[in-house]
Amino acid sequence: MISEASEKSMETITKEQARRFLLRKQGLIGNKRFKGKEGILSYIHQVGCLQYDPIDVCGKNAQLVLQSRVDKFKKQDLEDLLYQERKLVDYYDKVMSIFPIEDWVYFHRIRLRHRLYGRSQVEINEVRSSIHHQIRHNGPICSRDLKHTAKVDWYWSATQLSRAALESMYFDGDLIIHHRKNTMKYYDVSEKYIPKEVLEAEDPFENDLDFIKWRILRRIGSVGFLWNKPSDAFIYIEMNASQRTQAFHELVKEGKLEKFHIEGRTEPFYLLTQDVPLLDASIRLEPIALRMEFLAPLDNLLWDRKLIKFLFGFEYTWEIYVPESKRKYGYYCLPVLWGDRLVARIEAVNDKKTKTLVVKGLWVEPTIRVTRKFQNELKKTLKRFMDFNAMETLEFNPEAIHILKEG
Repeated sequence: MISEASEKSMETITKEQARRFLLRKQGLIGNKRFKGKEGILSYIHQVGCLQYDPIDVCGKNAQLVLQSRVDKFKKQDLEDLLYQERKLVDYYDKVMSIFPIEDWVYFHRIRLRHRLYGRSQVEINEVRSSIHHQIRHNGPICSRDLKHTAKVDWYWSATQLSRAALESMYFDGDLIIHHRKNTMKYYDVSEKYIPKEVLEAEDPFENDLDFIKWRILRRIGSVGFLWNKPSDAFIYIEMNASQRTQAFHELVKEGKLEKFHIEGRTEPFYLLTQDVPLLDASIRLEPIALRMEFLAPLDNLLWDRKLIKFLFGFEYTWEIYVPESKRKYGYYCLPVLWGDRLVARIEAVNDKKTKTLVVKGLWVEPTIRVTRKFQNELKKTLKRFMDFNAMETLEFNPEAIHILKEG
């Protein structure tokens, strides 16, 4: 294993300077610089991918990420870019993700690995050609449109062959998602929508290490900076600690990564070399407008929760999978960013029948005073959030506000 101590380090910066860099990189501080569909594309190109999740309580995860960064973001704009204009595609990167369609070429190894080693391939291959035939003659289909009801072994649990076959053909690149209707996925053949030069491109990586290095660069760019240690930011990258350290070392040696230190930690942090000027600008700590945003639960900024706890003093758990009796906050709580601090959590739910945004709870950090300025910013942010969700009224009982205690 290569020792990190042998690598050249940059200066040590403060936590505040580090926070400012991350937030500037993410477009979460100062005036919003991303606007409209071009802003959506610009941000996604910058971070590589957005994590997709279908649950819709007050917007889906990818939509929530974009509404906090793209001025006057509209949910339909993302749908258009995915399923009409085909400038984006949903496929596996950091689990299920949304990324630019031209990046399809970089995931050749994932598709090939699934084609060679995916589950229940014998059963799936027996129906593959008939599914292709049905799609070409009838158009996009979902699993309900197929009659293959036999149960087969699948990743989460045994499932019907119809579902396993469509998902397998999607995993190995034969099919893409044509559109979604609620949680149901409709599939069509990839060659209709992915440019031929992209679809038929050869694997751009000579070996697995090159692929790992590319993915580490992509994840660091997704967050802003990371450390060389186990992290949720590295989910779905098949590598061990030795491979990860070798990849970091080589990327520094190649001039693609620079490293620096943050007060209070001994290990180095790594950022893209191209982002060094942005770090330098952030170190100056120029005055900023106190902008407030509600962040997505799987927001790119939050991909490494331990890093967020260290920098922001904010411990965030997405409690959607926590039994109700054990939740500290709410089912679908969103972190609240104000300036360069994470100041609260909010649980807001769309009541679509009455077109009402219902605030079920607001939990304010113990170090934050609920001043008139804070309340005014919260009102403005809730109004924008209502517009994003097409809600017409707000239900927010003062009893829903909770001031957390130290410790």
